[in-house]
Amino acid sequence: MGPHNVAVTTTVPARSAFDDPVEVPPARWVGALVLLNLGVVAGWFGPIQVLLAQQSDRIAAAEAGGMSKEALLEVVLFSGAAVSMVANPVWGAFSDRTRSRLGRRVPWVLGGVMLGAASLLLLSVAQNAPLMVVAWCLVQLALNAAWAGGVAAVPDQVPVERRGLIGGLVAIAGTVGVLLGIKIAELTGSIAQGYLVIALVMLVLSVPYLLGSRDVALPADHVLDPLDWKRLLRSFWVSPREHPDFAWAFVTRLLVNLGNWIALNYLYYFLTDGLGYGDDDATGRLGLLVLIYGVATVATTVVVGHWSDRIGRRKVFVIASGALIGTSSLVLGLWQDWPGALLAAVVLGAGFGVYQAVDFALITQVLPGAGDRAKDLGVINIASALPQVLAPAIAGLILVLVRELGGTVATRGESWSLGYGVVYLVGFVLCVLGSVFVTRIRSVA
Repeated sequence: MGPHNVAVTTTVPARSAFDDPVEVPPARWVGALVLLNLGVVAGWFGPIQVLLAQQSDRIAAAEAGGMSKEALLEVVLFSGAAVSMVANPVWGAFSDRTRSRLGRRVPWVLGGVMLGAASLLLLSVAQNAPLMVVAWCLVQLALNAAWAGGVAAVPDQVPVERRGLIGGLVAIAGTVGVLLGIKIAELTGSIAQGYLVIALVMLVLSVPYLLGSRDVALPADHVLDPLDWKRLLRSFWVSPREHPDFAWAFVTRLLVNLGNWIALNYLYYFLTDGLGYGDDDATGRLGLLVLIYGVATVATTVVVGHWSDRIGRRKVFVIASGALIGTSSLVLGLWQDWPGALLAAVVLGAGFGVYQAVDFALITQVLPGAGDRAKDLGVINIASALPQVLAPAIAGLILVLVRELGGTVATRGESWSLGYGVVYLVGFVLCVLGSVFVTRIRSVA
């Protein structure tokens, strides 16, 4: 037999959970991940943007001598964000260590959406402040498990050169999820029904990913160190000296998100107390603002994410997007009228869409190691969650100080509100600082 007749058989080894992905995942997987993120984000932002504010208003009115609606909302958001800040890296670390035939991520996604739906139902029947706080903390605890598993799927499954595009699609899911949650809250007509429908939608949208996750299990011969809580806690500290780019990515995300959340947390009250709209009118207008924001986000996210992949550059887009987000806060603070709010929604949507797509791709490129992807993304997520803790306190303190010093806050649209002007100016400054510090990241173009 001549050499030209010799058949050569090549065995392609299965990909390890620790390998950098080289194969682009199929469109159906991307679509399933998008739907999962859409549902989880709706589970967060339907309450955050509408239902929690309405529920705080109702409970505060029913409890004579209790907290004001603003104070109750601040306590609820602060408590939930504090839980989120801790839960995400912890669930991520557990996910990295999980041995299961389903893989490392799916068990946490499944458990997270199930417990999250149950917690939303508990929140729907909360008639007093303590139960409302506890229920929202349970929602945050659960949904962060699902989020930690889902977000780690991108560096697990997507090659670096496609993360801008796929990160953009996931960002669109987040935007549509915000819109979906708000629209559900607006159209269902009651707080309890809003929570119920959001819980159901979240469960349904998670099914495609749970059935087709392509999750990779830990290698059978991989030895896990015994769980040591002290070692686990120490692992959440990522040395800025050893990983400076990771540290700067954390700082920039912290500042941009803090500026963004300072602006967003009181947007509902800005429409009512600052611009003078009634509760129902404010809810409808908030929905319109989010719709405009969503359209602007979708129009920029995938295009710029794909553009970033093609030219292999991240930082220039992140810098520009942070400046745009800050500009939207400046518009809200200086032009306190409905047309100004509409313009700010367009600018914020364009800026935040680019930011979510490209900044996430940048972060996946500065992670310290493949074995701790979910944990390290959870650490980075602190830079997104901590602002949710700090922003209500900072914005609330600003409004209280302005009021105590004799400045105007609740002008009801009759004059310019100094309080909200200062709130949005602070948001602008923080976003600009976040953009400037992106230049300190060296390993990514």
